[in-house]
Amino acid sequence: MLLAIPLVPFDWHRIIWTPRTPPAYVGEIVFRCVVMYLIIIVALRVTGRRGVRQLSIFEISLVLALGSAAGDTMFYGTTSILYAAVVFVIVTGLYWAFNYLARAYPRFSDWIEGEPVLVVEEGRILLANFHQLRLTQKELFGELRQQQVEHLGQVRLAYMEASGNLSVYFYPSTEPVRGGLPIRPERCARRLRRAEAAGPHACFCCGSVQLLETAATATCPTCQKDEWLPVSTDERAG
Repeated sequence: MLLAIPLVPFDWHRIIWTPRTPPAYVGEIVFRCVVMYLIIIVALRVTGRRGVRQLSIFEISLVLALGSAAGDTMFYGTTSILYAAVVFVIVTGLYWAFNYLARAYPRFSDWIEGEPVLVVEEGRILLANFHQLRLTQKELFGELRQQQVEHLGQVRLAYMEASGNLSVYFYPSTEPVRGGLPIRPERCARRLRRAEAAGPHACFCCGSVQLLETAATATCPTCQKDEWLPVSTDERAG
């Protein structure tokens, strides 16, 4: 599409200041920056912590907020450098302000970035905490497998940190291996509604262990689910 006004290369007035725009528009840019930054922070807080990982929520908000401002200014001839500079100053100021508030007020930091959440305790998934994180069981098991966990009986405590990483505490190697829910994919695919052999079985939903008789069915007293796996007692490698 052709521009109504011919685009003159290196037109410094256009580069620095968009034509036909009143000076008061800079104030609107400041307002837009504050509103959009808050929206980004809230969106990152609501969508959970898996995408955060090594970056803090404030660092991700900085990248998102400045990425468009920088890219548009580099590419579009109708976007002035002055407006982009205002965006950078305001967003960077908001970034430092939120970081200061997080350092000065721990409760504000907990609200924005979240607190560590206990997900697994003594081989059982704490479902109330687990559902707060908006994770799937497949994602949790994948995180545990990356730490060489084969079954939940090996896990004493597991915390989902504010950074999105999973911290796992294991039982001492001197203690007998506890039976627990297997989390290897090929084992999870063989969950049962009736026990094929008598012995301890783990609830596929929460990991609670219960003795079942051959061909018996049962409902987990913890989560009311009825899918089971024979417990694993494998020792943790490494």
